[in-house]
Amino acid sequence: MAKFALGIGVGAVTIALVGGCMDSLSNQAKKDPNSIIGKKTDKIEKFDPNAKQEVSDSKVQVEASPFYALDAYRPAVEQVEKLKVEHALDLYNASEGHYPKDYEEFMTRVVKPNAITLAVLPGGWKYAYDVENHKLVVVHAPEAGPNGKKP
Repeated sequence: MAKFALGIGVGAVTIALVGGCMDSLSNQAKKDPNSIIGKKTDKIEKFDPNAKQEVSDSKVQVEASPFYALDAYRPAVEQVEKLKVEHALDLYNASEGHYPKDYEEFMTRVVKPNAITLAVLPGGWKYAYDVENHKLVVVHAPEAGPNGKKP
């Protein structure tokens, strides 16, 4: 009987401790409202090849930086999101026999019906659809600040 009571006591203490730890973990999991992690967007602009903007090559730059993982985040996300759109475009081409003829057709016949949402990119980088090459590109306007807004 003493072993049984001891077992119940140890079990109760364990549940209380785990419960307290779980509460603190749930408090830690609250997201910063300014964070882009986990946020999605359906905003895709029309690509203008003549605009003054930087076009990302979506390659992870290997540099001796203590922030390598942070530096790799945007290009890695870009690659995944571009593949998602490329797949939808390939399916559209296979079923229709052509790629979208313009930006409007891309948005109404590829993005909207497939409910495509893309991960929000950091630092003012944006998605744009290159009609001529039938692909999603990532661009950054030089006047955009770190949060994507003009200073």
